[in-house]
Amino acid sequence: MGKKVTPHTGEGKNSRPGRLLWLVLLAIILLTAAIRVRLLDAPLERDEGEYAYAGQLILQGIPPYAQVYNMKMPGIYAAYALILALFGQTHGGIHLGLLFINAATILLLFLLVKRLFDPLIGVLAAAAFALLSLGQPVQGIFANAEHFVLLPAVAGILLLVRAVDNSNSPTIDPEHSRKVDYHRWLSLLAGAVLLGLAFLMKQHGAAFIAFAALYLFFSELRRRPFIWKSFVARAALFLIGVLLPFVATCLVLWWVGVFERFWFWTFKYARQYVAMVPLAKGLDILKDQMFRMVGSAVLLWVLAGIGLAVVSWQSRSKRCSLFVAGFLLFSSLAVCPGLYFRKHYFVLLLPAVAMLVGVGADSVRNFFARDKSPLVAKAIPLLLALLVLFHTIYQQRDFFLYMSPTMASRTTYLANPFPESLEIARFIKERSSKDDRIAVLGSEPQIYFYSNRRSATGYIYTYALMEPYPYALRMQQEMIQEIEAARPQFLVFVKVAASWRDRSGSERMIFEWFEQYKQKYYRQVGVVDIIAPKHTAYHWGNSAVEYSPRSENWLTVFQRKKDE
Repeated sequence: MGKKVTPHTGEGKNSRPGRLLWLVLLAIILLTAAIRVRLLDAPLERDEGEYAYAGQLILQGIPPYAQVYNMKMPGIYAAYALILALFGQTHGGIHLGLLFINAATILLLFLLVKRLFDPLIGVLAAAAFALLSLGQPVQGIFANAEHFVLLPAVAGILLLVRAVDNSNSPTIDPEHSRKVDYHRWLSLLAGAVLLGLAFLMKQHGAAFIAFAALYLFFSELRRRPFIWKSFVARAALFLIGVLLPFVATCLVLWWVGVFERFWFWTFKYARQYVAMVPLAKGLDILKDQMFRMVGSAVLLWVLAGIGLAVVSWQSRSKRCSLFVAGFLLFSSLAVCPGLYFRKHYFVLLLPAVAMLVGVGADSVRNFFARDKSPLVAKAIPLLLALLVLFHTIYQQRDFFLYMSPTMASRTTYLANPFPESLEIARFIKERSSKDDRIAVLGSEPQIYFYSNRRSATGYIYTYALMEPYPYALRMQQEMIQEIEAARPQFLVFVKVAASWRDRSGSERMIFEWFEQYKQKYYRQVGVVDIIAPKHTAYHWGNSAVEYSPRSENWLTVFQRKKDE
């Protein structure tokens, strides 16, 4: 495990074939970027809204968990704050930041696969990842935390592979040996730190740390001669590097006074959250999601299947088979926590799948290379690769090429009020001051971000309030107390099932309180009725008072009475 396959192409970076592959890689990145640029203005979904609002607060000097209660790790909030600072506090700026993150991940995956196999397989894997990570089945154009996990995870694994390769490289010159030693230890430490950052982006990143630890462990066991002191030193350095970002973050959160709340939400509550879905239900969700994902890129997944067979059975790939199999296994485990199998979770699986696509496509190339005709040997594999890529684009042509950003959001998230949040936020922003508070009864934190108004409560999601656990009633009481104390200028009530996920056993106190509270202190000034995918009715002012929603999905906006 961990030994690099000898490249069979003999193509250096400065050779003509090598330069051609780098040009192809650049074309892949630019094509991906062009599709993302076309869809930059897709409205934020609610997870993006949470990260954007928390990032906005960080830029205002407010630490995570002080006014945002949720189980997400703080790294994603810091990453969003950086994107907002660089590209502007807009949904387009956020998606532009994702464009660069995705491009960097494509490049890093190419370098990783190139090091393990060869440049051609690296380019094929990069192309597969670029298309798969754009796909609607994994909600690829939206800046979910999984994209932010992959960037440091792939970079960390690449540096770890480099450190292992250098440690297995024989050296004769003592001075050169010292340089190799220095670069090996530095690569090991930097890779471990990056893997630690992947965990800070989302808890699922722990799966990549586990993979890297096992990869390092088995690589060290295979070294000859095996030296215990060296093994312990490398293991200690890896552990220090992985823990360093987390420990530093805990110290910062303790210093600013939010560590206790951070620990409750990201560990205590998160442990409860991942135990909610029964195994049978989780497997049904997995089957449905895999069917959709595979169906959207059939030929790419066929090549991935061929690649899996190749690394399992073909002798020329045996040296990397354990790496690829382990990477696939732990990438799959990264998707599994809680058995929720949400669509964007599968972004974590895509680098491993893309690696298999590259191996599978190259095995087809090798098959045709046996033909005596050079024209056939070169033309058929090229045509096959183009066929697979263009077929994948064709399958999702409406999404990639024709849909407006708004319709891309609507067809991905159905009746969720993501396009409508822009209009609601604009209405609120025009009629309130910077210091006014607002409250959203529902899970639509993007409204806070768009309006640039602070929430009257830290409960920017209401899912936890509906769960059948003892925490739920206490959380409802806390939310009510915070709203009443803040006296928000505007209230937004969301009547969309996906924004609450209430069930038969959910506590109803929050709804009963809201009915009384709004009647006493607020007047209705807006109704947003999501009637059809392309038809949302907006009623403001006096029109809102008389209007009765026609659909099952609507939002109402209330403004505080002046004499209250």
